[in-house]
Amino acid sequence: MTAPIEEVSTVCYIGAGTMGCVNSLVAAVSGYDVVLYDLSEETLSLVAERQRGFADHMVAIGYCTAEAVPDALARVRTTSDAADAAAGADLVSESVVEQVDVKREAHALFDRLCAPATILTTNTSSLLVSEIEGAVERGGRFAALHSHLGSPLYDIVGGPRTTPETIDVLRRFVLSLGGVPLVLRREYRGYVVNGLIGALTRTALQLLARGDATAPMIDRAWMLHRSAPIGPFGLLDLFGLDVVADNMRNATDSADQAARRSKVLPVLTEMVDAGNLGMKTGSGFYEYPAAAFHRPDFLDDQTGIEAIHRLLVGAVIHRAVLIAADGVAEPDDIDRAWQAAMGLDGGPFDVVRELRGDEFEKISRELVASDLISGTEAERARDYVDRS
Repeated sequence: MTAPIEEVSTVCYIGAGTMGCVNSLVAAVSGYDVVLYDLSEETLSLVAERQRGFADHMVAIGYCTAEAVPDALARVRTTSDAADAAAGADLVSESVVEQVDVKREAHALFDRLCAPATILTTNTSSLLVSEIEGAVERGGRFAALHSHLGSPLYDIVGGPRTTPETIDVLRRFVLSLGGVPLVLRREYRGYVVNGLIGALTRTALQLLARGDATAPMIDRAWMLHRSAPIGPFGLLDLFGLDVVADNMRNATDSADQAARRSKVLPVLTEMVDAGNLGMKTGSGFYEYPAAAFHRPDFLDDQTGIEAIHRLLVGAVIHRAVLIAADGVAEPDDIDRAWQAAMGLDGGPFDVVRELRGDEFEKISRELVASDLISGTEAERARDYVDRS
């Protein structure tokens, strides 16, 4: 972490849920004054206790010292008065529900209440900046500043009117938090890492739904070969199966991907209807808190995992190549983002570079034959790799 940047001294966080509580605490630890706004007084009443719990975790992982916590907590105040929250804010970060109308309404309100120089940002995980920014007058000072829970990575994405100066302020703000900024060259639904995680988890769900493998087999394949602490089904439990299911239902992408989603949604829907939402309910693909994938013997059975891993990693590297081909980010930036978010020692393009001869094309054909990517996607990916 560095000192607070000159342009920002007070940050307003809209929404006192998990993201708002965590992000506001990170800013407070980094020396910023923070106001946390929410319509619900009940939600606000829980902030202090939740942030103390988050602070314990931040100390445990070495993000800050225990001595820094009391001062940080003292820099956070809460309010249900929007005008009070907006007064004096140099930067606003919105983390309300993933509904475009709700987000537009929140930004329209704070656009009216904030000083002209205040930068407004959205922490949306699935919507585009251009779908929200029309609600504000200050389009030049509006952007996506998307955080990844438990990761130092922040996505920064401008909209149609965002100025380079706004992007620069946000980049330096992220650095002052001790974060890793990834400035995308253009809008991309799901950003980089969410797009890669989506490819990983959807592939895992497809393999499970059609009976090719069990959830533990699939997780073992990923964890063993990628030296990862958690597999795709552990990640789904972490995100919340209800959240994942809602995102799938509301996704707007290709007809091919929509068809694949329709095949795996029943798996999630059945679990959600039964109240098994993952870690937050104590039951999902695993039982918590003592999840099976944490046991030392979880990785002992390696039966049948070679072919599973090949499909999982193939889906991820193909999505990474398509993101680069679409001009969203450079390969090195995609690798850096993946490593920062997932805590891994290599990125998808590292894997691509290690492939020899026509191995990438072979993997492409396997993915198409398994209905995990379309022929068009495979052809576009191969063309990019051949040109690179």
